[in-house]
Amino acid sequence: MVNDLFSGEYHSVFKGRGMTFAEVREYAIGDDVRNIDWNVSARFGHPFVKVFEEERELTVMLLIDMSGSQQFGTRRQTKQELAAELSAIFAFSALKNNDKTGLILFTDKVEKFIPPKKSRSHPLRMIREVINAVPEGKGTNIKAALEYLNSMITKRAIVFLISDFQDTGYENIFKTVAKKHDLIGVVLEDDREIALPKLGLMDVVDPETGQRTVINTSSPAFRQYFLEQWQKAREYREGLFRSAKVDRIEIKTGESYIKPLTAFFKLREKRW
Repeated sequence: MVNDLFSGEYHSVFKGRGMTFAEVREYAIGDDVRNIDWNVSARFGHPFVKVFEEERELTVMLLIDMSGSQQFGTRRQTKQELAAELSAIFAFSALKNNDKTGLILFTDKVEKFIPPKKSRSHPLRMIREVINAVPEGKGTNIKAALEYLNSMITKRAIVFLISDFQDTGYENIFKTVAKKHDLIGVVLEDDREIALPKLGLMDVVDPETGQRTVINTSSPAFRQYFLEQWQKAREYREGLFRSAKVDRIEIKTGESYIKPLTAFFKLREKRW
């Protein structure tokens, strides 16, 4: 999938920091005359041009939410499993473009940090960590994860924040990181977090706090309240993304992520 779809898109969207001189060669029709090397041309008696190549050497950081709610999923896969697949796509796209990748796993604290590195085996190590992680925490603290990133990664990086964003209070650091790095929010959702099936009384458990309660999924009033809470959280998140000028990719469990990822890359490409 990376080879066929995303590697080229990734390369065209995420540019290097500039252009570096590579070599000189003889002038050919169509070359930019501004790149003529006059010293070499004078020495050999005919025009030569300078050739530049993109200085890529990018750093890609994956910040992945491993909180209790990531274990939720009602359509073929959990959000954690979806996060693992997306991590593989981003990491292998970076590897194919000769970029470094690093990883931060977080719950209500930073669970794991793997410094950025460039090697063929490095993405595999990161993906194993995502799949096999047994986090100590259950809650979500996006603020702590972003503060840790900011302290550990000093140079500008591409940062994929993969989470269901069931948290608040991270507005200031979110905007700070967005100014320093190329921050992209990858929002994971499940349909049952938006609309409940009508199954009558249900005993449910909050996976992050452990709190148990009984809800009436057949009650129109409760179903409306449930939908309104989701809409409120969505509006908060979207407002923050807009104010921080951060792009987002919204992906649901059990659905193909090819279309939203392709749409994201095409959107970014139009800006160049």
